[in-house]
Amino acid sequence: MAAPSSTLVFKVHRREPELVRPAKPTPYEVKLLSDIDDQQGLRFHIPVIQFYKHAPSIRGKDDPVAVIRRALSETLVPYYPFAGRLREGPNRKLMVECTGEGVLFVEADADVRLTEFGDQLQPPFPCMKELLFDVPGSNAVLHSPLLLIQATRLKCGSFIFALRLSHCMSDAPGLVQFMSAIGEIARGSHAPSIPPVWERHFLSARSPPRVTHTHREYGQQASNTLTTMHHNLDSMAQISFFFGRSQLSALRRHAPPHLRQSYSRFEILASCLWKCRTVALRPGPEETMRMICLVSMRGKFSDPPLPVGYYGNTFAFAVAEAPAGELCRNPLGYALDLVRKAKGEVTEEYMKSVADLMALTGRPDFLKTRWTYLVSDVTRAGFETVDFGWGSPVYGGPAEPDVGPVPGLANFCIPCKNKEGEDGIVLAISLPTQAMERFVKELESMLKSPPNVTKTFTHVMSAL
Repeated sequence: MAAPSSTLVFKVHRREPELVRPAKPTPYEVKLLSDIDDQQGLRFHIPVIQFYKHAPSIRGKDDPVAVIRRALSETLVPYYPFAGRLREGPNRKLMVECTGEGVLFVEADADVRLTEFGDQLQPPFPCMKELLFDVPGSNAVLHSPLLLIQATRLKCGSFIFALRLSHCMSDAPGLVQFMSAIGEIARGSHAPSIPPVWERHFLSARSPPRVTHTHREYGQQASNTLTTMHHNLDSMAQISFFFGRSQLSALRRHAPPHLRQSYSRFEILASCLWKCRTVALRPGPEETMRMICLVSMRGKFSDPPLPVGYYGNTFAFAVAEAPAGELCRNPLGYALDLVRKAKGEVTEEYMKSVADLMALTGRPDFLKTRWTYLVSDVTRAGFETVDFGWGSPVYGGPAEPDVGPVPGLANFCIPCKNKEGEDGIVLAISLPTQAMERFVKELESMLKSPPNVTKTFTHVMSAL
C-alpha cells in the first residue's frame, strides 16, 4: 500500500450544500444549554472524520450518501435541537432556538482511492478542506447551523464521512451517541436504541451559585500569551507520534516501580509529553508550567445520576502545575503524581463549582498562556464503532490533531493502528522548529532509557 502522503492532491466535485431538516415536524421551543456547555473555551467548531472501506452494504448496492442523508433526517426528529440555532441571552447565556431549520449537508465525489491516503491513516489528512468544505458563513457560533456534514464517495467504492460540530452542544461521547443513532437508522432501525436526553439543568449553576473549589484552569490570562510562541506559523513544525505497546512499556519504566502498573496510558503519555515539551521550550526555571487534562464525569454523577442518553458536555479542565526547573530535573514520577492528583480533584462537587463559576464570572475561557498545554483523550469515545451499514471505519476520530484554533496549545490522544496493524495511540505535536528538534531528542532518550528498550515509535514531519 502507498505510504502516507501529506502532499496527496485530488479533485473533489461537490454538489451545492443543502439544509437537511427533520423528517417530521418537531417542537418549536428554546432550550438552555448547561453552564458547562456554554463556557468560552467550548465556543468553537470541532471536526471529525470517518474513513469507510468499500464493502457491500447490508442491503446490497445502496449509495452511502443517500442512505446517510435519509438517516440524518430521521435522526434529527428525536435530536431536533441539532436542527436549531444558538442564541445568546443576558450574562452571555447560550440557548438553542429549536427552529427546525436543519443541518448543512454536502454531497461529494473524489477522484482518489482509499489506498492513496496511505497505510497508516492519521491526522493531519491531506486536502482536509476538500473533504469537509467550509461553507461560507457557516462557522459562526451564533445563528449558524450546529452541524456541517459532508459525505464523499471515493473512486474505489469507499467513502468518507466528515462532520463539524459546535462544541457547545456535545462532547466526544455525546457526538458519538448522535452519530451512532444515524448509523442505527441507516441500518434499518426505526429509532435510536439510546433515546437522547436533553436535561441540561443537571449541569447548570445552583441557586444561589457557590464556588467551592479553586479553579486554576480559569485563572488570570498572562500578557505574554500565545503570540510569543505562535506568532509565525511558518516556523512551526508538526510531528505525529505513534505509541504502541512497546513505546508505552518503555515510558512506564520511568515511573516508580511500585506504581508502574497503576497509572493509565493517558497519565503516562500526558506526563511524558508535558515533561518533554517543557524541556524543548526552554522556559526559565521558575516559570509555572501548566498541564490541563480533560476529565470526563460521564457515568460518575450520583446526586442525581446523569441520565443515560445525555449528550451534553460532561468534562472539566483539570490543572497540574509545576516550576519548569522541577519538571525538567525530576524523574517522570514527579509529573505523574501531579497529573494524577489534578485528575483526582475533579469530583461531582467540583463540576457543580465550575458551573457556578461560569454563571458568576461571565463564562471565562480556560487558560491559554505560553506555558499551558492541554491534552484530550478520545481513545474511549467510540468513534471507531460508528457503522452506517458498511462496517466499522478504518479510521474514526478527530480530523485535526490540534484542539481549537491555536496550533501547539492542545492535542488529542487518538486511537490508531500503525502500518503493521498494531493498535496504539497517535498524537501530533506542534512546536517551533528548533524546539521540535529538542522535543524529539528528549522523547527518544526516554524511549531508549533504561537500556535494552528498543525505540520503535514512528513520526512523520510536515510543515504547518
